[in-house]
Amino acid sequence: MNNIATPPEVRHDEIRQMAEDVHLPAPLSESRRNDLFTEASQQLKSNNAVLVAHYYTDAHLQRLAEESGGFVSDSLDMARFGHEHPASTLVVAGVRFMGETAKILNPEKQILMPELAAECSLDLSCPSDEFAQFCDAHPDRTVVVYANTSAAVKARADWVVTSSIAAEVVAHLHQQGKKIIWAPDKYLGDYVQTITGADLLMWQGSCVVHEKFKAHALSNLMSKHPEAAVLVHPESPADIIELADEVGSTTALIKAAERLDNPSFIVATDNGIFYKMQQVAPNKTFYEAPNAGISATCESCAHCPWMAMNTLESLIHCLKANDRSAYEVHVDPAISEQAMVSLRRMMDFSAATRNHIAR
Repeated sequence: MNNIATPPEVRHDEIRQMAEDVHLPAPLSESRRNDLFTEASQQLKSNNAVLVAHYYTDAHLQRLAEESGGFVSDSLDMARFGHEHPASTLVVAGVRFMGETAKILNPEKQILMPELAAECSLDLSCPSDEFAQFCDAHPDRTVVVYANTSAAVKARADWVVTSSIAAEVVAHLHQQGKKIIWAPDKYLGDYVQTITGADLLMWQGSCVVHEKFKAHALSNLMSKHPEAAVLVHPESPADIIELADEVGSTTALIKAAERLDNPSFIVATDNGIFYKMQQVAPNKTFYEAPNAGISATCESCAHCPWMAMNTLESLIHCLKANDRSAYEVHVDPAISEQAMVSLRRMMDFSAATRNHIAR
């Protein structure tokens, strides 16, 4: 096999076009939305199903999850909650890799998604066959992948990480003298490498939402709101991260909005997170970080189109379907078993780290 010095070229333009081609749902009247909310709640109950929703989904789905005994969080905690909940059916409002992660951690449960076609640009940027070939060409490196990847990519990895624990895991491996393959997000990889000084050979994926934030426009917005703290997700480009007051995972940014004394915040991540931020800090003001060019007609449209495919209506269709094959998540048991190794390694590391801090 030929040695691969750099990762294969990521098909960014193709992935961006896929995102632009997503058919977004039409806005609903308040009356129609209320009717759907009530019906969705009843369907969850009658199907012994629990809803877990990501912070980036529609605010009404997040509210439904909370009010129906479900959960709103990041992808890993969504799956963990499902594992601990007695419901036989777990409905995952998010994107496909989240449904797969839920299935890996809950193999005995039925995992449904309102939209199985909801993708993630980071997942799409890292095909499992190309990634496996890349890893095989660098057998001296420990493979660390972000949670935003397919089950097959997780199965090929030594470690899976979330944005909240990525730097800690990489620092731990760096201290052991390990050289690392990092995938798929190049911006998160750059951030982790800057913090840890580790030797990272990076896949060149990126998020279609976070890659669009514009530093010059953010600086202009900061000058208009000097009282505002800037909260940035590390999937963002380095020049955006340099302007941040806080850099962190979705959960960390929500906690920062609650903790910091600033009366307002400029937020560089998917605007779905505003529902939870406004919930924990109701008296504060939140602004979307600009992600549009100078000639664009809107200043910011920071919302994942695939996340937006999840709606109250699609949730109801999923739960009422006589044939749920179009909504059910399946993961090959052999892939699931291997992916669980890399996931378990991260979860054990996280638990040990928390216990050490507690002592």
